[in-house]
Amino acid sequence: MATGNNSSPTTASLTIAPKRRKWPRVLIVLFAMAALALAAFWPTLRSFALTGTSYGARVACSCRYAGGRDLADCRKDFEPGMELVTLSEDRQSKSVTARFALLFGQTATYREGWGCVLEPWEKGAP
Repeated sequence: MATGNNSSPTTASLTIAPKRRKWPRVLIVLFAMAALALAAFWPTLRSFALTGTSYGARVACSCRYAGGRDLADCRKDFEPGMELVTLSEDRQSKSVTARFALLFGQTATYREGWGCVLEPWEKGAP
């Protein structure tokens, strides 16, 4: 029985559209959302980081130079949530610098008769 269709399933050319990958678009959208969230919360993050590093530098400096304790032992005096604040000291100038995620830092210097004093902020610095 002739149907008038000369093509068979084996010889018919099937046109399949190439699959488009969704991941690049999804990643771009996620990156854009993260950038917007960071921009929205940047002032708050900056304020918390500055407060945390100032507190950390002052407390660690007092602990180290007024209390005579080791700098590693001074971390016990930190409040919960300050795990990302790192400390370094300059024994020659009797100062301790606290940093938050390598973005923000604050230094406190021990001065005889005054204790530990935070260094003044530079204009425009966080």
